[in-house]
Amino acid sequence: MYSIKNAFSFHPLYCKDKLAEDCLLLRHSNGGKRYVSMGRIIAVDYGRKRTGLAVTDPQRIIATELATVSGGEVVPFLRGYIGRENVDLFVVGLPKKMNGQPSECMQGIEVFVVGLRRAIPNIPVCYYDERFTSLLAKRAIFEAGIKKKKRREKGLIDRTAAVIILQDYLESLKLRT
Repeated sequence: MYSIKNAFSFHPLYCKDKLAEDCLLLRHSNGGKRYVSMGRIIAVDYGRKRTGLAVTDPQRIIATELATVSGGEVVPFLRGYIGRENVDLFVVGLPKKMNGQPSECMQGIEVFVVGLRRAIPNIPVCYYDERFTSLLAKRAIFEAGIKKKKRREKGLIDRTAAVIILQDYLESLKLRT
């Protein structure tokens, strides 16, 4: 049985070079070992007008803002990003109503996810509950003491919501291990 030295592994890809800095060491109980890649995880807070993106560090410990892009530019932006960085997973915010049913904007998100899977088929996509993330983002921005002029930037809320989605997703991985 392999034990994982880092609790954040998900969809690992095997590394050829054991010295690669983005690799995770797995040790087998019989003394064997192998290395797997630790690609980043990207969260997507999709919107028709603007989409907030967040990304983990290579060790999958911290979620940070990546960008806000217009709705139609998300896939080209992600293609460019994965050309520069190792990415193992996309986490797309799943909008739900309080009763657990999908919200009205779910249809647009499903269309986006189909296009994302078609354009980048080698990276898995999963959904993660995004209820209250915009409200939490607004509160976090206000409590951080960000000036009023900067708070008016609409993309800031989208990026911050994506960070919240991704950080919650990372916390859920910790709970599963």
